[in-house]
Amino acid sequence: MARSCLAVVLAAGEGTRMKSATSKVLHEVGNLPMVAHVVGAAQSAAVDAVALVVGRDADTVSAAADTGLPVDTFEQTERLGTAHAVLAAREAIARGFDDILVVFGDTPLITSETLSNARRSLAEGADVVVMGFRTDKPHGYGRLIEEGDQLVAIREHRDASEAEREITFCNGGMMAIAGSKALALLDTVGNDNAKGEFYLTDIVAIARENGGSVVAVEAGAEEILGVDTRAGLARVEAIWQARKRHDLMMAGVTMRAPETVFLSHDTLIEADTVLEPNIVFGPGVTIRSGATVHAFSHLEGATVESGCSVGPFARLRPGADLHPGAKVGNFCEVKNAAIGAGSKVNHLTYVGDAEIGADANIGAGTITCNYDGFNKHKTTIEEGAFIGSNSSLVAPVSVGKDAYVASGSVITSDVPDDALAFGRAQQVNKDGLGKKLRERLKLDKERRQKTGN
Repeated sequence: MARSCLAVVLAAGEGTRMKSATSKVLHEVGNLPMVAHVVGAAQSAAVDAVALVVGRDADTVSAAADTGLPVDTFEQTERLGTAHAVLAAREAIARGFDDILVVFGDTPLITSETLSNARRSLAEGADVVVMGFRTDKPHGYGRLIEEGDQLVAIREHRDASEAEREITFCNGGMMAIAGSKALALLDTVGNDNAKGEFYLTDIVAIARENGGSVVAVEAGAEEILGVDTRAGLARVEAIWQARKRHDLMMAGVTMRAPETVFLSHDTLIEADTVLEPNIVFGPGVTIRSGATVHAFSHLEGATVESGCSVGPFARLRPGADLHPGAKVGNFCEVKNAAIGAGSKVNHLTYVGDAEIGADANIGAGTITCNYDGFNKHKTTIEEGAFIGSNSSLVAPVSVGKDAYVASGSVITSDVPDDALAFGRAQQVNKDGLGKKLRERLKLDKERRQKTGN
């Protein structure tokens, strides 16, 4: 029979060292708020519900934590320690869950595997499970003192003996608690300490005094990293990016210079895709098998189908949809537009609010003029159409199947199938006038140099 589980997510910290008007747990890693990473890991560990303990920005934090699990929000009005913070969610804890996970909203690298391991220990009979980590630099951390398979104490560094300070297994802060005993343990925690606060770690000693079983499970050292500063946020971002890159490469994606590719939490890239250096993926990007994204490209909210080529120096904005074999070349921008199969948007072109059919060619410097200052309008370019270089298509407008638009045209009316459209002024040549103009400009320049004007 499956065990029920509540995750208590502590997200009320002020984060003053972040020096931000935004709540700390709302700062993003991989374009996703840290608290959402934590809730996502809990969801993957088969948690049934979340009790979110918040301070400022309560509504925004609650919205960010919505990953599909039921979320109840509890406000911590005073900061009186970690046990006090957990008890802010008393109402949720009292509902009778088998397992209680206590996690922090500013530790976005925690994995579902570690949370599942902690739950497994509860299922095997533990009353309290402490999530620890190993480090070769344990100075300052609380040490986990074990005897056999039992955790007998968490010893703060300042209180540890010389022998205990040699221990490299340290307290990560997060815990799992048997639901049937959680409130009794938490209510027994006192505040007889220098700060007058209620510490969650005290339940280890309380559980043991009551004959309970306390164990530790090991997490990766990176998993328990909390973010307190912008520098810490950058460090966690770098670790998260390295994880994501590694996972993609193991799944068959080629990265020429992995450390220069920046991914989003929801980036989906299929096998046999090639990513060149210096690419940034914003949220909502899907790249299908066999596509190539060339260097210095930026993609957000875009779909790139099999066999497509993007860049170098291309920008795909939300709504860009490249059909199989399409090409968007250097210094091009596509927004809210479908590029048909085999079509080419090669150089220095903007395509916005448009639909381009298959096997069309969009010449260099083409612009779909989609905005009139108040509203956006659509451009439609049918299958096989050829748009000459340096053309402006003033939407709403359509270019028919296999039609041609002459280079340098401004197209303001629809172009029928198979037609050739000219939308430019007639060229006029004035014989000898170029020589006279050059001589006049030369005299003007010499005059300005003499007078200093």
